[in-house]
Amino acid sequence: MNGDNRDPRGEGSNNGHSSLIPHPSSLDIIGCGRVGKTLARLWTRHGVFRVGSILNRTLQSAARAAGFVESGRAVGTYAELERADLVMISTSDEAIEGCCRQLCDAGVHGEGTVVFHCSGALASTVLEPARALGALIASIHPIKSFADPATAVESFPGTFCAIEGDARACAVLSDALERCGGIPFAIEAQSKTIHHAATVLASNYLVALMELALRCFEQSGVSRETALRVLGPLAAGTISNVSQLGPIRALTGPIARGEASVVAAHCEAIGQWDASVQDLYKSLGRVTLDLAAAQGTAAPEALAEIRRLLRQ
Repeated sequence: MNGDNRDPRGEGSNNGHSSLIPHPSSLDIIGCGRVGKTLARLWTRHGVFRVGSILNRTLQSAARAAGFVESGRAVGTYAELERADLVMISTSDEAIEGCCRQLCDAGVHGEGTVVFHCSGALASTVLEPARALGALIASIHPIKSFADPATAVESFPGTFCAIEGDARACAVLSDALERCGGIPFAIEAQSKTIHHAATVLASNYLVALMELALRCFEQSGVSRETALRVLGPLAAGTISNVSQLGPIRALTGPIARGEASVVAAHCEAIGQWDASVQDLYKSLGRVTLDLAAAQGTAAPEALAEIRRLLRQ
């Protein structure tokens, strides 16, 4: 949090929620999409914040968000935002800085207002214009897929949430997340981009990898419907193994066993079908080789042969 790794709830925190969050605390929302709707509904349900104004690109969208949250008033302009204790900017990353400047220009937040955003890649420093006017700034990043807000609300407990920014703002937001079952942890502001890349690899790229696996199944003559039923349990079991055992012990398959002939056959078959998929297979195979070498099950000469194949 601006250079330290202290408890994100602040020094001396003992989960004394009432000392950190004044009651009633009001929350304005700018850009109430999937993440914003999920958090706002959780905070409303648990009585953490009272949602005031909701500003989206259209008044209709803001009204739909208010309906989902079951609280708040849809507004159409920054000037209509009511003054609140906290302002959440949960827009796309590219829009956050511009929204912050428009918020500042509207003059609707006061000294000590907590202004925060939900980007995984951007640090809280993108909100410096608000800090210059006396606001406390922070960023939170719930590490979760928000494909469906209704589902995300119910499954939120246990979600880890990266947080950084001004200590007081982080303390308030950490308590708010904890009340809904979230698990906040501190992150360095300058590390947010690589942190976010890690979550993209584990979530978004996993979806893309599953899509490629489905295409391979289809190429082999198996329908997508059947392939989904096959791959779902396989992927879930693999993730469970990684969580419980770590990547090295969880690794199985031809590279872990040092089966160079199988890897060669894969490369040839995939290459005849789609060269770009073959390139990805080889790139991921080189990472797999590192794990296999650390695992120590396969013969070193077999792994050396696989490395040669994957470099061709």
